[in-house]
Amino acid sequence: MFDSATFEGGTTFGSATFERDAVFQAATFERDAWFDSATFKGDAWFRSATFVVADRVGPLVCTGRVVLSGAVFGGPVTLSLAARRLECRRTRWSSTAEIRLRYATVDFAHAVFEYPLTIAAEPDPFVLTDGRQLAEDVFPIPPIPGDHRVRVASLRGVDAAHLVLSDLDLSGCLFAGTVHLDQLRLEGACTFDTAPPAVHWRRWPPVRFTERRVLAEEHHWRASQPRAVRGWNVAVLGAGRTGPLQLAPVYRALRKAFEDGKHEPGAADFYYGKMEMRRHADDIPRSERGLLTAYWALSGYGLRASRALAWLGAAMLLTIFLLMAFGLAQDTPKQTATGTVLAGGGKVTFEIDKDDPQNPTGNRFTGERFEKALNVTLNSVVFRSSGQGLTTAGTYIEMTSRLTEPVLLGLAVLAVRNRVKR
Repeated sequence: MFDSATFEGGTTFGSATFERDAVFQAATFERDAWFDSATFKGDAWFRSATFVVADRVGPLVCTGRVVLSGAVFGGPVTLSLAARRLECRRTRWSSTAEIRLRYATVDFAHAVFEYPLTIAAEPDPFVLTDGRQLAEDVFPIPPIPGDHRVRVASLRGVDAAHLVLSDLDLSGCLFAGTVHLDQLRLEGACTFDTAPPAVHWRRWPPVRFTERRVLAEEHHWRASQPRAVRGWNVAVLGAGRTGPLQLAPVYRALRKAFEDGKHEPGAADFYYGKMEMRRHADDIPRSERGLLTAYWALSGYGLRASRALAWLGAAMLLTIFLLMAFGLAQDTPKQTATGTVLAGGGKVTFEIDKDDPQNPTGNRFTGERFEKALNVTLNSVVFRSSGQGLTTAGTYIEMTSRLTEPVLLGLAVLAVRNRVKR
């Protein structure tokens, strides 16, 4: 227990082992604080501690929590920790800082920093100054081999304008309330949670969520809905309540962060999430919700090429069926010339006319009629007139086809572009 202690000179706990909790609450380290190769077999409490000029803390191992909530770092510092959990609620950094972690779950809610701060996962064990690797065999339950993931639990209340995240697991991170989230820098393999991909046949209509990056708060909101499908994660205690109105700006900001990082496919997932939140928000008019629902159903907001192509194929099949049944004339109208031949010669005038197309009778679904209907339909997709003799009903069918099918084709092309653009 070092509560409220003041260390006026350089302080060394190198290779020290704390068998239980070690408490440095409200302690002040006026100079360097060395914890190289230190081992904490319980929790390490540095709540409200002050590090005036410490340039590095660690690398150290903690089998429990490292609590830095309310702590103050006065100068540039590097923290190197292999721990189960790191709590930095309302921690203040007055200069640049780098936090390198292994295995830890980080709670960064309401932390304050005005200079660049990096939180990164370390793929290999930390290397000490003498070249040896930091021993990590003190954990009660050995970590999964090769699984050194660092998870972020919360960034709520943080000003992310100077924050850099590298190789972190953000699947459970709470983002609502983060300021300047559009300026967040994501480097390396930062992963998010995904939507459950299974098809849910017990609902009508059946629901299938396309795999995409999803925020933890959307999981919580969807799981709380009365007709929620299985696969969405329930909110943990203390996660709070957020809905579409709060999540739409978060998705919008993360989309911009991905676009600024030239990661267009990743940005597309957050655009999809933003549109989903808009569609489910309570403050939009019914007409706008109807348009968004149609946009979602036809092409997944211009991001699901398979959906747009499926609708295009269905529209073409329907057009072919309607043309064979009602649109194609019974026979191709023939041109006729009528006139009067004078007995004594002279100028002859002929009037060329074409018979009106006759509605079909008899067997309408023949191979010849299918070929003609297919020709009309394919020309409609690319805004061309087929030149076929159509009945009145066929003319309107072709007009409708020339309006709808090119739009569906354009949505499919747009979706492909959004997925491959870099």
